[in-house]
Amino acid sequence: MSNKANKPLQINPIKLSQPMGALLCFLGIKNTMPLMHGAQGCASFSKVFFTRHFSDPIAVQTTAINDITAVIDGGDYSISEAVKNITKKVKPDLVGLFTTGMTETKGDNIKGATFLLKDVQKMVYVHTPDFEGGLESGYAKSIKAIIEQLVTPTTSIDNKKALLIPNVNLTPIEVEKIKEQIDMFEYETLALPDISQSLDGHLGLKQGALSSGGITIQEIEKLGDTQVVITIGNSVEKAGEVLKNKNPNIIHLHFDTISGLLKADKFYKELMKIKKLSKPNPTIIRWRKRLQDALLDTHFALGGTKVVIAAEADQILSIATTIQEAGAIITAVVSPNKSVSLETINCKNVIIGDFEDVENELKNADLLISNFHGERICEAHKKALMVRGFPNYELVGNNLKNDTLYEGSCYMLFEIANIINHYKYSQH
Repeated sequence: MSNKANKPLQINPIKLSQPMGALLCFLGIKNTMPLMHGAQGCASFSKVFFTRHFSDPIAVQTTAINDITAVIDGGDYSISEAVKNITKKVKPDLVGLFTTGMTETKGDNIKGATFLLKDVQKMVYVHTPDFEGGLESGYAKSIKAIIEQLVTPTTSIDNKKALLIPNVNLTPIEVEKIKEQIDMFEYETLALPDISQSLDGHLGLKQGALSSGGITIQEIEKLGDTQVVITIGNSVEKAGEVLKNKNPNIIHLHFDTISGLLKADKFYKELMKIKKLSKPNPTIIRWRKRLQDALLDTHFALGGTKVVIAAEADQILSIATTIQEAGAIITAVVSPNKSVSLETINCKNVIIGDFEDVENELKNADLLISNFHGERICEAHKKALMVRGFPNYELVGNNLKNDTLYEGSCYMLFEIANIINHYKYSQH
């Protein structure tokens, strides 16, 4: 496997910034106001980006740093003014403060600013400069910061409580489905963050100024007595370790992916082992049989199909795992950032790059799996496209796309097989 970045700059980037990952994380905590410490345009871009992707309003505020305040203010004043303005209109349970490239370059003391406001507003701070990392790391850093700053240490264990820590690529419906599957093993499952209750596209009574759902602050503070914490995705594995530091008696189960037949098998086996079960719920067995049949049905379309995947690393691994079981050939994967996940993918051509690299690799492939920016490239080269990842502006229902475990893997295999068949028939 070659894991290379062979260009000094990105021409047409796939990459999304760390502050955007932090914003998504805080949106999964109930009655929270994400506060971006940076220029007004940074928050505006992120707000519009996710509003278009989820087709829902996105709550976010900014400290609105400009060229004057960037020089004369150490961060304390702009942060305190922003919190004052927020609390005049709404009463958030939490303000999630995260940085941008400009304020990190200045060296603003956000920890100190948060400390000065501790009697006014409960806050969590996290450093997320956009000159390093990306969407996955910004999301994961925020989860770790929330655990470190809010969870109360303990040694007691609640044998009925489980915690799911999903990676940023899991959609609201996927988070919900995974929680439901864990519940089948006699757990009361929480997720941190829980976008299944805030960004799932439900119709609320009114447009909220704060995040509309998710895990509560009270639930987060009591996560120390969780019996088992389940992390899904290499990017969030360390977050599970941080929670285990709060209570050494916690069981930490980590899965790089739970998509596809074999990886889903491993997920259920680990839960059965903890609960000392000989077989899972009949519903789980039924969906496993459906996936086995789906692998047979879609093999005729997917077998031998050459695929290029361009996405975040954890998502690349999940997609590749599922479609390779049905016989697809991954000719190249293109990720915006390096990750341990990329080292486990069965593909010799792993590139850290951009859409220019995608275009070069697509010439010898049949299908591209990427966000909607891949559409122009596929039209130019007459290739098939399956849209996954951020953003997807043209299709509705992104929050209800399910690609994980037995059920979601079935849906994805059918979708991709239909796309390939349509592509092959249209070529003739």
